Amino acid sequence: MKQLFSTQWNASVQPRKQRKYLVNAPIHIRHQILSANLSKELRKKYGKRSFPLRKGDEIKIMVGEFRKKTGKVDLIDIKDYRVTIEGIQRTKKDGTKIKVFFHPSNLQIKELNLDDKKRKEALERKLIAKKPTQSSDLKKSEPAAKAKKEIVVKNIESKKSESTTKKTESNIKESKKQSVKSKETKKHAPKKK
Repeated sequence: MKQLFSTQWNASVQPRKQRKYLVNAPIHIRHQILSANLSKELRKKYGKRSFPLRKGDEIKIMVGEFRKKTGKVDLIDIKDYRVTIEGIQRTKKDGTKIKVFFHPSNLQIKELNLDDKKRKEALERKLIAKKPTQSSDLKKSEPAAKAKKEIVVKNIESKKSESTTKKTESNIKESKKQSVKSKETKKHAPKKK
């Protein structure tokens, strides 16, 4: 625990180490932690489940007092892992309005702000990576399907052979029983004079 930060800490079960990870995390990891999940339409479109928030993203609040309200991201506080949304404010007793902060885990992205070219590239990067694997998965699945059919055929054949061996074994047992019975009857039969 002497180091200020290590990427191995994120797997700890201990809350103190989890807190230390969050407090000492560098900006690039804080940016990843400030991710919200995507709506179903965006998930299908981009093939991602969540994405880091940016100012200008259209968002829906999923949990809490302001649940089901939507708005655009106004401010992102990387230091404290919180976000404010335009139009969502709380009034104090003296009448002044203050911004309400939300944790990104309680938000859902409805529409992405794609003004930044690098952000578009980051979204498309996974789509490009997915396309070849899907075609290769199809190629892999064809031989796998053939192999499964062969295994099924082998299983059926082995079951047939097992049933035939069981029949022959039962036939042998019956013939042994009959021979034993015939021997017993010969022993107990009265002798001819």
